[in-house]
Amino acid sequence: MNRSPELVIVGSGIQLGRHMSPRSISEFESADAVFALADPFTFQWLQSRRPELVNLSELYADDRDRRETYEAMTERLLAPLGRGESVCAVFYGHPGVFACVPHRAIERARHLGHVARMEPGISAEDCLVADLGLDPGERGMLACEATQFLINQREADPSALLILWQVTLTGNLDCIGFEAHPPSLELLVGKLARWYPLETEVILYEAARLPIEPFRADRLPLADLPRAGFKEWTTLVIPPIKALELDEAMVRQLRRIRSL
Repeated sequence: MNRSPELVIVGSGIQLGRHMSPRSISEFESADAVFALADPFTFQWLQSRRPELVNLSELYADDRDRRETYEAMTERLLAPLGRGESVCAVFYGHPGVFACVPHRAIERARHLGHVARMEPGISAEDCLVADLGLDPGERGMLACEATQFLINQREADPSALLILWQVTLTGNLDCIGFEAHPPSLELLVGKLARWYPLETEVILYEAARLPIEPFRADRLPLADLPRAGFKEWTTLVIPPIKALELDEAMVRQLRRIRSL
């Protein structure tokens, strides 16, 4: 160990012990200070390799604004750099997807003059594509956080795949708690009904975290969403329900300019 001060943030992937790349494991094992924000099984697996591993999840509290927690996590990652230590932090899935702390920590570390970088990991989206057999390249895809979709002037495209992340936290403007709120989900259903009939079949997806467990892919009518069961990491998936509409005028322009 005793590397020069450097911050490396890596992803654990989704499945315990199967998704973390050899390079990420090497970074984790060789750093002076190590941190992790991961599910309990992954944390135990990492801790077996580095017993001094710091658990960032301990900074969460039921009555604490998550934005305050994320700031505390960022400061925790930067502190060893000031002591001349190298740092590796492991985040669940891909460390750059739906994780503001890695991006914030890397930006601040670089501003302070330190080397900082990110190693990718297998994300929930990667697992979703594999498990559900949905190719984003076939019809296109819109993917965003559920509350962001609800409270902003976002438009859905029923000819493309729609993925709404963190649907359990829909409408949680205070960033406190992790429970689903049925009235907020009713509002989400109401907005989605602008493009999707209430009888549209949607999918509640959860990637398998252990090799021995199946992934979740519960299919239900859109109207039943508020009464469904949720975990913190449940994702809402709505496959395309309309055919693509060809822009004939654009096709004619392309044929004309490509024949010159």
